[in-house]
Amino acid sequence: MSSSAPDEVLPGLAQLIASELAPRVLDIDLKGVYPEAFLRQLGALGGYAGHVAPEFGGMGTGLGQTIRVMEEVAKLCLSTSFLVWCQSACAGYLQQSDNGWLKANVLPALASGRLLAGTGLSNPMKSCAAIEPIRLKAIRTADGYTINGTLPWVSNLGPDHYFAVGAGVEGKPGFLIALVRGDQPGLSLNQGARFVALEGTRTFACRFRNVVVPDSAVICHPDDFAAFVARIKPGFVLSQMGMVLGLVGACVELMRESDKSHSHVNCFLDDRAEHIAAALAQARATTYSLAKVVDAEGGASVLRDVLELRVVGSELALKAAQAAMLHLGARGYLMTSPGQRRWREACFVAIVTPALKHLRKELADMDHASRGGASCCA
Repeated sequence: MSSSAPDEVLPGLAQLIASELAPRVLDIDLKGVYPEAFLRQLGALGGYAGHVAPEFGGMGTGLGQTIRVMEEVAKLCLSTSFLVWCQSACAGYLQQSDNGWLKANVLPALASGRLLAGTGLSNPMKSCAAIEPIRLKAIRTADGYTINGTLPWVSNLGPDHYFAVGAGVEGKPGFLIALVRGDQPGLSLNQGARFVALEGTRTFACRFRNVVVPDSAVICHPDDFAAFVARIKPGFVLSQMGMVLGLVGACVELMRESDKSHSHVNCFLDDRAEHIAAALAQARATTYSLAKVVDAEGGASVLRDVLELRVVGSELALKAAQAAMLHLGARGYLMTSPGQRRWREACFVAIVTPALKHLRKELADMDHASRGGASCCA
């Protein structure tokens, strides 16, 4: 599947990237500028609608199209591609929810970009894998839940943005998954941390003090959590490959550009453009093949394949970014060079949930469970 013609992915995408994103890449990276106008215009084009059913405002063209949009954006800016993933992931949660009110009243606005959204499910995903405890606690009320606790980092946020969160409920083995708004009473957003990359992603610490969540905003009740996670997890993980494919493709182009003047010395490097390009082609083919399975079956049968591919993606991103830096040499060491930015972005690919070590742990847990041991809840 070729990604050489972005307009084949989504009409108008190439022009939007060139006019709205390309002039702002350095400001996004170095000044932490949040590309809100681009995100909303991408939604108007249908950039978040591929995996959303037409009856809920989507295009119904499948997860593959959503991934391809992320890939095209990541070729230029992984920070913005990550925001596209956040938005698309949150839409995916509502698509897989049994809450008809959220599907009818919120999902169409997410699919069109009229509402922007983040995903605060990193902590529940890690808690299920026995990596860290659940950070939010919820108490059941007559018509909803009350949530308390703190999430350290949630991206693509703002006062008028929505995001999904997971909370433990006493006496329940599963977690509550709910949709909250950034300006909800009792919720405070604090932007205190400085990151080496992805500063333009509006990443906040979220403090919940008796935040009331009505039943109408519940994506998944605790008793339904295991089944819900089984539905969302394959797409949650696989869609991140859009960031990987775009980043690695950009690194290959940097290497080829360097070879125009320095092939006589670049030839002594271990990882060359043709090697990375071959690995990229294989990863791309596997990604879009698995996306078809997720669309058709939900993805439970290929979850292990998805996790293994995501491991390959992290390792390939790190290898490609290092190779690009070595090809560029001193020119890649400038703060305005895409080479060093790609290297910093590749580190993010390998640590964003599920991080490389998280993925390897889950695969080891699967092996253990297949031999008769206990498996994690996700």
